[in-house]
Amino acid sequence: MTPDELAKACADAMWADDHASRALGMRIVDVAPGRATVAMPVRPDMVNGHGTAHGGFAFAVADSAFAFACNSRNVASVAYHCDITYLAPAAAGDELVAVAEERSLVGRTGTYDVSVHAGGRVVAEFLGTSRSVGGTVL
Repeated sequence: MTPDELAKACADAMWADDHASRALGMRIVDVAPGRATVAMPVRPDMVNGHGTAHGGFAFAVADSAFAFACNSRNVASVAYHCDITYLAPAAAGDELVAVAEERSLVGRTGTYDVSVHAGGRVVAEFLGTSRSVGGTVL
């Protein structure tokens, strides 16, 4: 199995039990070793009284992309720490697209940058640290 095939197989295995992400309308756009792209539509029931998407939805899609990226090498990993900065709002009808890229993977710890885009602009920047917990995804 190639590294790309392994990354896809790991994502498929995780996705099979990820009922929350599917309920939010997320979909895996792309996955490769140390990278993942996840998209999610902003539905009318996801906006607040200002007509913008709650920040938690940008976090949710960023966290999902982060999870697929840090587990893409078939090493079971969990989020150890993460920070998010909200830069711009998203609105109903937008599609949130989170692009996760591995910055560093040393021993049991990985660091990942995730940019969340909507309507051609960056709406949030997420920095996540993962920790392998032993075992494999597959």
